[in-house]
Amino acid sequence: MAERRKYGKKYCKYTEMKVDFIDYKNTELLKLSMSERGKIMPRRLTGNSKNSQEMVEKAIKRARHMALVPYIVDTKNITDTAYSRSFY
Repeated sequence: MAERRKYGKKYCKYTEMKVDFIDYKNTELLKLSMSERGKIMPRRLTGNSKNSQEMVEKAIKRARHMALVPYIVDTKNITDTAYSRSFY
């Protein structure tokens, strides 16, 4: 019989940091819940609470609209990190 893997319980990072509101201007805080390609990571991977995940989604969408965070990151021609301010 296959041995089951035991994973540690995931805790909400934002609740542990005692953040009551996630602002779209704080891109460093938003990067905790984004993949390297700029996608919003789901709750099952990040361990966020429902309330925190909703705030994160809204903040990331607002930051994308204000061009603080890119919608898509082109991984073909990347030389620096995925979150650099140059979009080209």
